[in-house]
Amino acid sequence: MSALSQRRVLLVIGGGIAAYKALDLIRRLKERGAAVTPVMTRAAGEFVTPLSVGALAATKVYSDLFDREDEQDVGHIRLAREHDLVIVAPTTADRMAQLANGLADDLAGAVLLATRAPVLMAPAMNPAMWEHPATRRNHQRLLADGVQFVGPDRGEMAERGEAGIGRMAEPLAIVAAAETLVATVKRPLQGLLAIVTSGPTHEPIDPVRYIANRSSGRQGHAIAEALRKAGATVTLVSGPVSLPDPDGMSVVHVETADEMRGAVEASLPADIAVFVAAVADWRVASESAQKIKKNGGGPPQLTLAENPDILASIGHHPRRPALVIGFAAETDDLLDNARRKLAKKGADAIFANDVSPAGGVMGGADNTLRLVTADGVEDWPKLAKAEAAARLVAWIVRRMGRGEDR
Repeated sequence: MSALSQRRVLLVIGGGIAAYKALDLIRRLKERGAAVTPVMTRAAGEFVTPLSVGALAATKVYSDLFDREDEQDVGHIRLAREHDLVIVAPTTADRMAQLANGLADDLAGAVLLATRAPVLMAPAMNPAMWEHPATRRNHQRLLADGVQFVGPDRGEMAERGEAGIGRMAEPLAIVAAAETLVATVKRPLQGLLAIVTSGPTHEPIDPVRYIANRSSGRQGHAIAEALRKAGATVTLVSGPVSLPDPDGMSVVHVETADEMRGAVEASLPADIAVFVAAVADWRVASESAQKIKKNGGGPPQLTLAENPDILASIGHHPRRPALVIGFAAETDDLLDNARRKLAKKGADAIFANDVSPAGGVMGGADNTLRLVTADGVEDWPKLAKAEAAARLVAWIVRRMGRGEDR
């Protein structure tokens, strides 16, 4: 199996004649089981079209740093955090200069500055540009910063009569370098099984109405992705959300709290369980088979029944995971409620967050969490949900004893 199997690769396609090779590179990466997310610079669009790139990658092509829809949830940070590897192919002299000097005036630049994933660059330029002292300085600076390179190779250039070192490495050589680079990255949760719940549940009243909590699923999905990046084998149990399924994990779709509990229990045994879903506390005791109509006699009388407490059932389960984490979404008495949940539900940690309307947490791009354990309370700053997920998983790594001294 390739080291790229089930890895997420962000491919930055730069503006150069070698951009056409990026099409074959996408195909070669996908042959090895990688999911490829393309980012095209404006200049790249002069050489290959987003339509052809997107068709081969089978996903959206990103290009605009100021895209209103993507940047509602800080899209450049999300792209930087969700991927296991960033490949820049072709890498122009300008892109090298920008990254070497910390410039980020487009989406590709912002992603390259924000990523914590390894970066592999495949330079492609005229030999005179590659040999220029400024390019050589930038190359050395990027190497010192930890950026890896493949190529450039010696060969003929697009310009008639030009030859020398500057030709972009062939796609198979880039893939081989990517496999080697990914194989060296530490994945501290490798070999562990994790369950994550995410999103709301919908408890039907009749065929068209339901009881639910507000939840976009962004935080739960981000945590599942961060666990996967750390090497865990992840099962994501998701209520109804509009988010795409993350790559590289098993995703179980459910509607109700009962279905979610069943899916979680079916996923046991596990080493880690993180319960992020906003499960509805109540359901109607008897769902109507027909749509309830207004008949002038006032609102219908609905008898409610309590839904299962999934966190408590797993926290006290005979096959309880070694680490059980819950989320407490509260509008008042945040810490008191979180401490009660910690004691009552058999959890090792509760991440408490204030979901008062003024905070904008529910459905928003950011989160402010307070970590409550038997040892006390740790306040975290306001973070993008992907950042909060990465920090949570770093805490899990330490708690599971899977850090550097492992």
